[in-house]
Amino acid sequence: MTQREAQLTRQLEECREALSASTRENALLRQKIDWLIRRVFGSSSEQLDRSQLELLLGLPQPEATPELPMAPAKAERTVAPKRERAPRLPENLPVVEEVIDPEPVKAAPEDWRCIGQEVSEQLDYEPARFLRRRLVRRKFVHRRNQDHGPVIADLPARLLHRGIAAPGLLAQIIVSKYCDHLPLYRQEQIYRSRHGVLLPRQTLVRWMELAADWLKPIYQQIRTGVMAGGYVQGDETPIEYLDPGHGRTRKGFFWTFASPKGDVVFQWETSRAAACLEKVVPIDFSGVIQCDGYSAYPAFASGRKQIRLAGCWAHVRRKFFEASTHTPRVAGWFLGQIGQLYRVEAMLRQEKAGPQLRQAIRCHQSTPVVERLGRAMRDLKLSGRYLPQSAMGKALDYALSIWPTLGLFLDEGRLEIDNNLVENAIRPTAVGKKNWLFIGEADAGNRGAILYTIVECCRRRNLDPYAYLRDVLTRLPRMTNWQIPEITPAAWAKHLQPLLKAAS
Repeated sequence: MTQREAQLTRQLEECREALSASTRENALLRQKIDWLIRRVFGSSSEQLDRSQLELLLGLPQPEATPELPMAPAKAERTVAPKRERAPRLPENLPVVEEVIDPEPVKAAPEDWRCIGQEVSEQLDYEPARFLRRRLVRRKFVHRRNQDHGPVIADLPARLLHRGIAAPGLLAQIIVSKYCDHLPLYRQEQIYRSRHGVLLPRQTLVRWMELAADWLKPIYQQIRTGVMAGGYVQGDETPIEYLDPGHGRTRKGFFWTFASPKGDVVFQWETSRAAACLEKVVPIDFSGVIQCDGYSAYPAFASGRKQIRLAGCWAHVRRKFFEASTHTPRVAGWFLGQIGQLYRVEAMLRQEKAGPQLRQAIRCHQSTPVVERLGRAMRDLKLSGRYLPQSAMGKALDYALSIWPTLGLFLDEGRLEIDNNLVENAIRPTAVGKKNWLFIGEADAGNRGAILYTIVECCRRRNLDPYAYLRDVLTRLPRMTNWQIPEITPAAWAKHLQPLLKAAS
């Protein structure tokens, strides 16, 4: 081979290597574009039915069974029992009755005798209204004892001595922002244009500060209760906040911890570092934290033998679902196996199984599936078949990096298979920030964490947040710190809500 031929050969190999690298990069970029398109325009659900899995795995689809002509039969058909139809209008609604008489009867009522009536109902609505709640304290003097001075009743305790905001109005503003996701500037416009009441946004902000300060002891009581159970689910979500003097926003985070089927608590931090967990998790916490694969959690748990981490199978499933577009057969197999785990969990929920029964059934039915998944992931990773930057490579790396935590739910029946319950608690904040974009200054994050905690705890217990907040904000000025456990959402649902329903 001449020198020229050797040079051309080297150039050809370099071109081939460059082409191969460009091809791999192009494939990775296409995967990212497809993922973004599906994320923006596609369905957010990761659930697959049997037909979708068979399509991903390339299995033959069952042929449609031809309809057979029905032979006449004299046997009586079995009629399924009909469900009782629920009333169209709730029975507890107040009734406004209007009696309509014919014109001849109204002209000469003495000539007619009523023999019955026909009633038709409609569901109507009256917009909310403002009112002036006037407290009149009358003064009295003694009729016979002239030396006795005049007497007057004491002014009831208030949230703010000279403030005009009553508990009902504060409750409405809180619910409108943190439950119905109406920013304060929109509330200001609604109150002015529809009710003729001018409430500047700055005034609404001060009232939110006032309400958060009064509700903070309840928030702390909820936080103590969540962390005292020994098993919490954790997650975090970004929230923009204003950075005064710089003309831009920064990214803060709501760290959220929930007790499964219990309360939830939000903690505001301006960072996502592992050090934030030291502020959220009490120093004496001992138990299980269920979380995703974010590195802050293992960094925090390192060196703390009393804390164990439980993984989330929903995040693992999500990674393989994202890889199903480009590797349908392999991803479909993994999704099918993970689906078996979730079918076991659905059966356990349907049977309302306790921790011991859940552990026994998981040991028998779920453990073989988890072991099979582990072997397949490790073999596929060692084969080098998928690049680490590909969707399948990322799915394998993610699952194997947290593999020791994914099997903990098999050993403890009280643990859930994923931390979807805490993610459900975070969703209202995601809806809210699309409307109000940012929360104001950094200190506003602490108030938001308090109010979001109260509203979300009411939602998880099927409480009317307005009724709860109005009652609690009315009673708080007359209460001591020792009475705070009596007015948490859990206590209110247990004791006070039935009394209020009976009174109404």
